[in-house]
Amino acid sequence: MSSPARVGRKLVVRALTVVLGALALVSTTLVGSASAHGSVTDPPSRNYGCWQRWGSNFQDPSMATKDPMCWQAWQADPNAMWNWNGLYREGVAGNHQAAIPDGQLCSAGHTQSGRYNALDKPGNWTAAQKSRNFTLNIYDQALHGADYYRVYVTKQGFDPTTQPLGWGNLELVAQVGKTPPTSNFTINVNAPGRTGRHIVYTIWQASHMDQSYYWCSDVIFS
Repeated sequence: MSSPARVGRKLVVRALTVVLGALALVSTTLVGSASAHGSVTDPPSRNYGCWQRWGSNFQDPSMATKDPMCWQAWQADPNAMWNWNGLYREGVAGNHQAAIPDGQLCSAGHTQSGRYNALDKPGNWTAAQKSRNFTLNIYDQALHGADYYRVYVTKQGFDPTTQPLGWGNLELVAQVGKTPPTSNFTINVNAPGRTGRHIVYTIWQASHMDQSYYWCSDVIFS
């Protein structure tokens, strides 16, 4: 029979193992987020915007009424917001439409084991007020550089509050070719003939490897 002292030592070791495991998990998450990739910050991508508005208070129940689309995204997978800079696919070889089905554009085709799936959900996402001529800002956190950027805007008549986004809903409005690494890169965008709520869809083909980033940003054109 084990002595009380031996049992006590086993319990302490077991508790320390659990604590150290938890700390390692937190450390891995933070390091992964800090060392990763990038996003559109203005107009903010859906998950970057949710992190920006609620990251310091992500358990606030008032989010459910103040920002319901972010609320459902936080409930579905908080890592979609903590990893706002990791929404990409590898090995697409430029064939974006084949890699990403209609209805899954905002999650990059359910990438990263479905982490970002909630971003595909139609609804009243918080939207940035923009004129039809605006500047889009991409934060290249890891300084990957770009083979190209492509910026699309939904066609007039598309309703992102009720319709899932498909390739046929988009029109290419701006593109930029080979770009050297820089922390913040801006693109001038012109989206004529549009009013009201729209989605700006950005593709960033990184230069360091075949890594393609995809972002949905919600806007209201005044």
